[in-house]
Formats: sequence, C-alpha cells, structure tokens
Amino acid sequence: MSTSSSPSTDQQRKVRMAARALARAGLVTAFGHCSLRLNEREFLVCTSKVMGLIRPDEVGTVVAVDQPLPAGVLGEVRMHQAIYRKRPEVKGISRFMSPQVMALAAMGQAPSARHGFSSYFYPRAAYWSDTDLIRQDTLAEQAATTLGQGPAIVLSVNGAVTVGDSIEQSVVLAWFLEDAARVELAALAAGRADTTVFKTAQQAATRATWTGGILERAWDRSE
Repeated sequence: MSTSSSPSTDQQRKVRMAARALARAGLVTAFGHCSLRLNEREFLVCTSKVMGLIRPDEVGTVVAVDQPLPAGVLGEVRMHQAIYRKRPEVKGISRFMSPQVMALAAMGQAPSARHGFSSYFYPRAAYWSDTDLIRQDTLAEQAATTLGQGPAIVLSVNGAVTVGDSIEQSVVLAWFLEDAARVELAALAAGRADTTVFKTAQQAATRATWTGGILERAWDRSE
C-alpha cells in the first residue's frame, strides 16, 4: 500500500512550526523530528534536516504506519509508526534531545512528578534502558510498548519522545518534560530526591489539567 494523503497547507505549516518551536526552545540540536497524524494509516513527518533550519517553503513527508519508511526519512521515525499503530488517540509526536533530560538519563533515570509541569508524567516518565539508536522495527515496537499509555518516554542516552492529542501538545509536553528533568536534577543535587509532593495519583491528575488555556499559553511561548 502506498501513501495516498495530500497534506493541507495548514498541516504542513503546523509541522514546520512545531519543528522550529522545538529548536527555539533548545530542545533539539542537530537531531530530532516531529509528526502530525493525518488519518488512521498515515502521518506527516517534518523535513529530514536540522529542525531550526527548516524553511517556510519546505514540506514534510507522508509516512504510512505499516509500510517501510520512504526514502530520505530518518530511521528513528519508526518510533512514530509504532506509536501511531498502538495509540490511535495520539495525533502528534515530538522526538528531541534536550540538555536536562539527557543529563538525567545519563544517570539511568527519568524525571518524577515533583512540580506542576511534571504532574503530567505522574508518577514519572517511562524509561527505555537500551542505548542503541532505535532504527529497527523490533526496537521501535518495544519502545512503543514501554511508553504504554503515557505521554513521554526517555530513551536512555538518546533523548526522549512525547505524544499528545495534537502536535502542539506534544511540543508543550516536551518543554514540560525538560523542566521536569531540571527540577529532578535540582532535587538530586540537594539530596532531597526522597521528597514526595503529590501524595496520590488523583492529586497529580487534578493538577495535570489542560483547561484554562494552559496548552494555548505554553504553545504561544514555544511558537
């Protein structure tokens, strides 16, 4: 089966904006990618280049969730395929390598829920311990399984992935995860890693709200 969708101008623009937002926030350097689901079978991934250098006239590539990657698409986009297959509710994915997440991952850890922004990952983001780049279908499938129904997974020495109800939400969650890692590192440095803020899952779920313009305001900051 070949890809058949023709992304709209708005969809192409959203993917470009998300890529550049990740770059402006310092969440990616030379590496990273983001995508937007088009339908149950296909998604649009950003141009395979440094995300901050994607030009307004450059378009992304349509990728099928159950077919080999098109020529020129980065190998780790297999993770997008596997996640979209397993999570039909996911509409956007961000793959990034942010400094605080990478520093925490070097200790073999993912950030815990210690403040408002990290409540979205309660009790903590998923962690994938394999150090290989995820460029094989079997590894992508295993990583997607480890992600489960959560919003984020830290990929050992290789950054992280966030998923959302939209590509904008996946970008905002990437920023939240980086801040969660910042707070986690501060707690470790202070010798207070045993401190618990959210006593129950319900407390964290109540705080992890998207009402009141949280997504919109955070996206405006990123954009």
